Amino acid sequence: MTGSSRRLAGEIGRYLAVGLGATIVSVVLFNFLVHGLNTADWAPLNDHPITGYVLANLVGTAVAYRGTRSWAFRHRTTSHPDGGRTAFVLISLVTMLIPMACLWVSRNLLGLDDPFSDNISANLIGLALGNAARFVLTRQFVFAHHREGEPASHV
Repeated sequence: MTGSSRRLAGEIGRYLAVGLGATIVSVVLFNFLVHGLNTADWAPLNDHPITGYVLANLVGTAVAYRGTRSWAFRHRTTSHPDGGRTAFVLISLVTMLIPMACLWVSRNLLGLDDPFSDNISANLIGLALGNAARFVLTRQFVFAHHREGEPASHV
């Protein structure tokens, strides 16, 4: 494995670890908002799963930015005046449409509204597709510049 391949593998591994942490936060919050607690029959956003998904993932996005900036892409800089925050949030919002579409299809076309189906459609299939798109876009448009003395690696 070449040096650039090792760097890329390291970036992917760190990015996935950060994403896992942010996903855990998002999934727990989504399930609380849409399905309530195990002991409760009430959930604040049961009839609004898309709204619950968006709110939960905004919190997850904040966690993801911090981890991505300080660990996953720590050897990269950004040319954005705000450290890439705006571009990161914009990319996160755009790529959030992927799992939201999966959730919408599951709920509205397939008629599946149980917790298992919601989590498979949005938090497994949708997040896998959205995360792949987010990694490429974040690496390309937010943290594209290497610090001095760091050789570049390409996707």
